[in-house]
Amino acid sequence: MMDIVRAGPLTTVQDLGRPGWAHLGVPRSGALDPPALRLANRLVGNAEDAAGLEITAAGCAVRLRKAGTFALTGALARVTVGGRPACYGVPVAAPAGAVVEVGRAEYGVRSYLAVAGGIAVPPVLGSRSTDTLSGLGPAPLRDGDVLPIGPAATPSTVDFVPWQAPPAVLELRVRLGPRRDWFTSAAVEALLGTQYTVSAVSNRVGARLSGAALARAREGELPSEGVVLGAVQVPASGQPLIFLADHPTTGGYPVIAVVDDVSPLAQALPGTTVRFHGSER
Repeated sequence: MMDIVRAGPLTTVQDLGRPGWAHLGVPRSGALDPPALRLANRLVGNAEDAAGLEITAAGCAVRLRKAGTFALTGALARVTVGGRPACYGVPVAAPAGAVVEVGRAEYGVRSYLAVAGGIAVPPVLGSRSTDTLSGLGPAPLRDGDVLPIGPAATPSTVDFVPWQAPPAVLELRVRLGPRRDWFTSAAVEALLGTQYTVSAVSNRVGARLSGAALARAREGELPSEGVVLGAVQVPASGQPLIFLADHPTTGGYPVIAVVDDVSPLAQALPGTTVRFHGSER
């Protein structure tokens, strides 16, 4: 078992999500930075889809009741075990009863803590992920919560991984549509030719952007229709919103484009510059 000593502002259990349920109104959810979670799991010998902790911005502290191995990836943060400094991006042995503390993110937004054996909360629709929109899966963690840990697998032979700082400018590839025809040519040119910045009100549902407003070519309302991970939805304000892991499965605002890979947005601080590059396909 693992005790949550300090949960921080938003620490959740995440694996690689529950795809395949959109027809029932259930979003994919899962880690916002899947490569970081996969890496943390590999470092401690878990399967890549094992559940770990997604820790947002201000860190957290946990206590392992039995001796175990953990690894921290994603946003760079200071780590201590029993008050002593430990390393980021490597497998670290923690004795029974030691408090593992993850500090405030120094670069990036979300850190991932994997423990050998994985977090073994009961799966819901095939996933242990917390979905902050629908409420499926375990609730966001609070101080005093207790999480079960599964049996540890074969330890990893990897002892070091390089770390790369998140880029100051995110270059996101998009495919225009499906509702490009709802926008003026000037709006498409603005989307692809100007810079946007990540808003402070972004969350696991979506990354809100600030920049040139995207004007519509049509009046009226669009009937609700299915939306996907990475959809760039444009509400009445004209400011684009990129749907992330906990996005709704339907929406009534037109989608001007879809981002091919949203994982870089997991580490995008408010104020980060975003540039879109697009095609018709």
